[in-house]
Amino acid sequence: MTSTPSPSDVLLERPLRLPAHCTTVAAEELRVQLVLAADLDGAIEVDASEVESIGQATLQLLVAARVEMDGAGQRFAILDPSPAFADRVSRCRLADLLGLSIQKDTVQ
Repeated sequence: MTSTPSPSDVLLERPLRLPAHCTTVAAEELRVQLVLAADLDGAIEVDASEVESIGQATLQLLVAARVEMDGAGQRFAILDPSPAFADRVSRCRLADLLGLSIQKDTVQ
């Protein structure tokens, strides 16, 4: 029988670091990390500095996490967004939903 670790047994990297390629497969691990961070810390910080590509599933998770945290009065922040992250978020018109201020010259 396999036991699932409790949230207190799991060590989370802080801030949560997005991988270079945020695929649908990577989104499942991110979902777990977001839930644990919210439960353990009451705050979520996401380092997006290494993102080279980001898919819909990851963007949906980030938006959902932001909305959930805002609703609970808890902190959510995207730290150091890479140019690729900023470009994708801007093109999808999600900057406001994610609480990002993205310079206009990011998108070409």
